[in-house]
Amino acid sequence: QVQLAESGGGLVQAGGSLRLSCAASGQTFSNYVMGWFRQAPRKERDFVAAISRNGGTTYYSDSVKGRFTISRDNDKNTLYLQMNSLKPEDTAVYYCAARRGLATSIAVGDYNNWGQGTQVTGSS
Repeated sequence: QVQLAESGGGLVQAGGSLRLSCAASGQTFSNYVMGWFRQAPRKERDFVAAISRNGGTTYYSDSVKGRFTISRDNDKNTLYLQMNSLKPEDTAVYYCAARRGLATSIAVGDYNNWGQGTQVTGSS
């Protein structure tokens, strides 16, 4: 199993930016498709972005497309989420997740390795 640890969350004013990081350890990072998901209070965990094993393919939810950018550095075993133009509705706990396999998925159930999450709060 790969171990995942998110960092970089915090409180930011609407329109501001944050960059989340997810450090992976324990297994070969480049063997995993990676994703970011978020969960707001009393809501289900939702897909945010996903990236293929070599970083060549990315997917985004409609709500973050054009504002967020997912990337990875396989030499540093790290996944990133650059969040720009943050809105109050982006407030949630953000989780990184790993999926062993070839297909880049947006489904929560396809990921079986999860970090502990990091809180992002966008203030109005």
